[in-house]
Amino acid sequence: MSKISYKDSGVDIDAGNSFVEQIKPYVKETISPNVIGGIGSFAGAFRLPSGYKKPVLLSATDGVGTKLKLAIDAKKFDTVGIDLVAMCVNDLICNFGEPLYFLDYYATGKLKTHEAVQVVKGIAKGCKLSESALIGGETAEMPGMYSENDFDLAGFAVGITEEDEMDRISHTKAGDVLIALPSSGVHSNGFSLVRKILEANNMDVNSEFNGKPMYETLLTPTRIYVKEFKKLKNKINALAHITGGGIIENLPRVLPDNLEAVVYKNKIQTLPIFDFMSQFVEENEMYRTFNMGVGMILVVNQENVDFILENSDGYVIG
Repeated sequence: MSKISYKDSGVDIDAGNSFVEQIKPYVKETISPNVIGGIGSFAGAFRLPSGYKKPVLLSATDGVGTKLKLAIDAKKFDTVGIDLVAMCVNDLICNFGEPLYFLDYYATGKLKTHEAVQVVKGIAKGCKLSESALIGGETAEMPGMYSENDFDLAGFAVGITEEDEMDRISHTKAGDVLIALPSSGVHSNGFSLVRKILEANNMDVNSEFNGKPMYETLLTPTRIYVKEFKKLKNKINALAHITGGGIIENLPRVLPDNLEAVVYKNKIQTLPIFDFMSQFVEENEMYRTFNMGVGMILVVNQENVDFILENSDGYVIG
């Protein structure tokens, strides 16, 4: 009787080692002076920045959801890594955390090195856009748990802030103005509904939309707002990342109990993809599922509105 190898069970150690070697150049591009060591250690190490009086570490974790299914169907893997980073770091800045470093988890039924490298290349690009370091990750090949063509992603971001800056609700007050920063598209929420809409209309990722394949619009990566936050933070009272639940559920998270927000729906600059989907979904369902073109909402003092508008692509919505 012949011996059974790990590869016979569906796990290729050599492919995993090759994958690590191929992603090293992309990881290296994200490394900052505070990173201690390099890829390959048992744990990532990061030296805390100096200059903080009462530093607090903030952490956020998220995934990309069923947007991955569209990426798999379209065989386009270079953008979902950006989505992964964006979903985590955009949450950090809502507590005034400046991202420090990031880790990823990639699980698949069968490791296809070329595809996985494209994913990690996107993660590295997201880290550069958010000015954070990719200091570690895990790749798990799990036949039987996932089909051969499927994979899943999870991300973990850590940031830093001053303790007295992280509670933004206390900075919000009556009379503040709401400024929307546009989204780049659907971002990474509501894709189960997106896929259902396509299915109901006999469309797929290659169907034409606005003169190009639908997947090009749907796989537009989530916008990362870290650089805008760093530039504007001294003029901002609070931020709300508009993810699952839309404006309806996310904006109240930065308001004290005695305040309500007034959002002028006619001022929201929706995108063509939302106008298209609105033909098949009730309006209320659209607003509680998608960002509708608003990726981040800033709460600012009236006297800071002009500065924000002059130094960003934001516009007043309430």
